[in-house]
Formats: sequence, C-alpha cells, structure tokens
Amino acid sequence: MPPSPDRLGPALDNWEKYLYSEEKDRLVQLAVIKGQFEIIHPFLDGNGRMGRMLVPLFLYDKKLLSSPMFYLSAYLEAKRGVYFRWLAAISQSGDWDGWITFFLTAIVEQARVNIQKTREILDLYDRMKKALPRVIRSQYAVQAIDALFDRPIFAIADFVTRSRIPKDSARRIVRALKDSGSIRDLRPGRGRRAAILIFPELINIADG
Repeated sequence: MPPSPDRLGPALDNWEKYLYSEEKDRLVQLAVIKGQFEIIHPFLDGNGRMGRMLVPLFLYDKKLLSSPMFYLSAYLEAKRGVYFRWLAAISQSGDWDGWITFFLTAIVEQARVNIQKTREILDLYDRMKKALPRVIRSQYAVQAIDALFDRPIFAIADFVTRSRIPKDSARRIVRALKDSGSIRDLRPGRGRRAAILIFPELINIADG
C-alpha cells in the first residue's frame, strides 16, 4: 500500500535519511530499507529492478561484501506469496518483526545456496585444470580455462582478447573445446555475424 502522491516526497526523504544512518545491525537495517522501498514504490516503472539492486549495493557499501554480487531474487520469487504477505502486514498492522524475520531468513538461505554454488564452481575449475590440458594439448590451457570461467558466454574474438592467447592458437583451442563437448554454439555464426559460444556446465551451476 504505497503512500499517496502528496506524501511521496517526505516518505523518500525519510527513507534516504535511514539509508545513510548508522545502525548497529546492518542486516536489520537492510531489511527495513528494502521493506520501506518496496512499500513506497516511488517509480512508474523499474521499482523491482531498483529493489533488487539495493541489496548487493547496500551490503557492498557497508563492507559486508567484497563485491556487489548477492541477489535474493530466486528466493523471493520462490516465496512470492509469503513475500507479499509480509510486506502487506507492514502497511496493515505495522508488523515489522515478521517482515524482518522473513528477510533475514532469505539472506541466510540464499547465502547457503551461494556457498554451495561456489563449491561446485571451484570443483569444476579443479576438474577442468586436470582434464583440459589433455583435450587441447596447449601451453595456454590455464589461460583458456580462466577465460572460460571469466566469461562463459563469448565470441571467439572476445576469447582471444581476454585470454591473451595468440589468435591462431586460440581458434584451435576453441575448436578442440567444441569437439570435446566442453563448449557449444549458443548462436551459430552467419555471414559477418560472429558465433556466440557457451560453457554450459558453468552456466548450469550458476542458474541452479
């Protein structure tokens, strides 16, 4: 239940002041900031995107993350009905405790998922370091692996630039990777349009 238009300015002013205030518990502060923003719903379009961005940017700004890469979208979408019920309870009965409990649970559960994904990615990286040199038979094996993990969806020209592998060697490595099934075409090349390739095993881990 967003505020009426005449109250939008004061509501945002209040929200901004709290955003920059110093709270003892940053995660509780983030829960309130996220809840307030979703209820204020200040824009005609893009509120969802802004709300999603708030979480990693706040955690990064408060030095709780080393980079702004922590997203609750998957958890909140899976719990969509509960998510909206707790937001509604703030407007209807001022139940901040229920919302904060729900939000902190989301943080914990998403962190567990992220930890598991990180372990799977590190395991994949170790397996690739052992297997790939036999597949591509090149002194540039580690550079090729690092380039795949840096950007698992790519064009060959981009792979050459990021891997810093000589062009002819990079193209031969890409062919060997395709032949082995490690990468595949996401969009085949056509005419002057370059092919887009994908490293599916990494994407599958990231997408769950």
